[in-house]
Amino acid sequence: MTAAATLSKVPCTIVTGFLGSGKTTLIRHVMENAKGRRLAVIVNEFGDVGIDGEILKGCGVEACPEENIVELANGCICCTVADDFVPALDAILALSPKVDHILIETSGLALPKPLVQAFHWPAIKSRVTVDGVVAVVDGDALASGRVAHDHDALAEQRATEVVLDHDDPIEEVFDDQIACADLVVMTKADLIDADGAVRARAALDAELPAGVRVVSVTQGRLDPAVLLGLGVGTEDDIENRKTHHDDELDHDHDDFDSFVVDVPEIADPAEFSARVARAASEADVLRVKGFLAVAGKPMRLLVQAVGPRVAHQFDRPWGAEPRAGRLVAIGLKGLDRARVEAILAGQPETV
Repeated sequence: MTAAATLSKVPCTIVTGFLGSGKTTLIRHVMENAKGRRLAVIVNEFGDVGIDGEILKGCGVEACPEENIVELANGCICCTVADDFVPALDAILALSPKVDHILIETSGLALPKPLVQAFHWPAIKSRVTVDGVVAVVDGDALASGRVAHDHDALAEQRATEVVLDHDDPIEEVFDDQIACADLVVMTKADLIDADGAVRARAALDAELPAGVRVVSVTQGRLDPAVLLGLGVGTEDDIENRKTHHDDELDHDHDDFDSFVVDVPEIADPAEFSARVARAASEADVLRVKGFLAVAGKPMRLLVQAVGPRVAHQFDRPWGAEPRAGRLVAIGLKGLDRARVEAILAGQPETV
């Protein structure tokens, strides 16, 4: 392929990473510091409500207006490339003015390799290229010996089941994301000390392809120049990146459940955050994200939780949408919906 042909393609950065690793926070920082680039974002979510897309639309930045953000909810992008990704890409490439760079945020359960392979499709390959695959990992979790901080239940199972294979579905997803990476961003650097950083890096090095750089960040604050313009053309090398699923025709996500919880107006964000943390510890909820209405407050409250770690902030005023709280809860297969809803409703612990 000629250099001119390559330069005519719109570069795409695929941002992959496990549930709650910090992908949306990182992308939001890139959007807010685009330095003249006109961006577009494709957001793929696991669940029925596009929370991450709403978070990004709340930025209100000129470099990436709302019409440049396309949400693909309730479907894994690596499983539905033809049905979802290609039409989304068509819509973005038809925008005027034209975009300079496309960011693709996969769900926490997606495998990046099938998505990268799709860049060879005739409907795609002449128009876009994979500038690079960025894997976002939770440094605090890795320092604790886990791929994610919301993984206590599986860790206990592995401790008691000596015959449990190392390659459980969650760790396979994590390994496959790392195997396809051109850059690894290790988040939550502020939560680990020097020894923890060494442990986290050692965990990465066990899976990291040769020559892949690792950068550590706090709150997603990373110069966009580090992420954008890698110029790798990952689709041309993807077959050399071996993963657990190379011999499979497809994969599924039957190991996970998700559902939406409607939440009435709350009075105390801190008290409700304690309920969310309780849902993680008592009902094995891996991830909670969504928006809440707070009595007497005109602003919408953004809530994001990774296991028992809960963060909340007012992100923007309520608009034309109903002033109603909605949260997405994600957990392993068999997640007890009634129990989760009872905890979030403030019902006392059952014995």
